[in-house]
Amino acid sequence: MLDRWHPAAREVDSVRLALVSYLDARPDACARSCAPGHLTASTLVLDATGERALLTLHPRVGAWIQLGGHIEPGDTTLAGAALREATEESGIEGLVIDPEPVHAEVHALTCSLGVPTRHLDVRFVAHAPAGAVETISAESLDLRWWPLRELPDEVAFGRDLVGQYVR
Repeated sequence: MLDRWHPAAREVDSVRLALVSYLDARPDACARSCAPGHLTASTLVLDATGERALLTLHPRVGAWIQLGGHIEPGDTTLAGAALREATEESGIEGLVIDPEPVHAEVHALTCSLGVPTRHLDVRFVAHAPAGAVETISAESLDLRWWPLRELPDEVAFGRDLVGQYVR
């Protein structure tokens, strides 16, 4: 999928190329046990109108970010992993994910390994059904719907989506 995806933004395409190279060099790059860095999948969940995004106040990151997390052994696609994570973390059934990513980023953090590592995050968009009600999971301190224009800097890529998904 990363070979076929060609983002318009040059800096995102540069990240995509780095991810492809890393995956070629590290057969364990999808496993969270890969301490130098591992692939993750996240989702910006939009409401039924496409005007607001659901963010989580992440306990480890300490900021409002999109939903997402580690690739699990049963995941067969990045989009599937992103959808699984979004469903688990939002409690919303019936999310519909766009199969092509909208963004990619590499960021340093200390995750469940307990040591500094990097998340090589591929980001998708999913749409919540009308009337969806979120439920805070154990992986979140809070969940909140944000207008796309007001997304925090940690989710700046989502501001670029204003107007693209309004229904």
